[in-house]
Amino acid sequence: MHNLVIDIGNTNPKIAVFKDRTMVHAQVLKQITPDAILDLIKEYQITCSTISSVGPELEEVISVLKANTTYIPFSTGSNIGVKNKYKTPSTLGLDRWAKVIAAHYYYPAKNCFIVDAGTCIVYDLLNAQSEYFGGSISLGIEMRFKALNHYTGRLPLVDWDREEGEIPEGTDTITAIQNGVLQGVINEVEGFITQQNNKNNDLTVLITGGSATFLLKQLKNSIFAPQITHDPYLVLKGLNEVIAFEYVQKN
Repeated sequence: MHNLVIDIGNTNPKIAVFKDRTMVHAQVLKQITPDAILDLIKEYQITCSTISSVGPELEEVISVLKANTTYIPFSTGSNIGVKNKYKTPSTLGLDRWAKVIAAHYYYPAKNCFIVDAGTCIVYDLLNAQSEYFGGSISLGIEMRFKALNHYTGRLPLVDWDREEGEIPEGTDTITAIQNGVLQGVINEVEGFITQQNNKNNDLTVLITGGSATFLLKQLKNSIFAPQITHDPYLVLKGLNEVIAFEYVQKN
């Protein structure tokens, strides 16, 4: 059975095809179109599908999914065994919930601390009892650079290299901004991880998101020692788990 999952985040949409629980195709698109989805459905003979965003602009895409696959709606009500203690589930981001579901299946009975370094930096804890209470949402790296430029009179908008392993010394205005933003992010992430590591035994840290590679390079020599894993497909895996669970329940 082949499943098609679509994640519409704050930046570029991500698509993946799973054969059962093996990912056989993944790509990032600038735009999701009905024709592109239909091509994937035909190429992989898709059985089931789901999408993590239900904005009105996606009605045509969802219509294609409903007409050509077994479409399984995804919401914060979708669950495969996590005890959702979030006080306002209606406002919980679908991508956050998908990541928690993935952690529940792929890292069972573990204290999982998820760090998603994307447009925002989002921290979520799923404890070993499969309980989810929420987490924290912070500014992403790009946001921090833009904020310094926007809210000051003379500071320039500074770029940065995601693949660069070293944080520059602040020897001029450009590198001072780079140092402040990037070192500030690392200090923040290390602080959150240390806090959770002190509270939870055998903590597993899952790093995902567009800035994950940069974070991993900086965290590899940290003084704390939880298990840190890079899992770039957590959202897509979580969506696929919902399909797997719902399909079995219905059949």
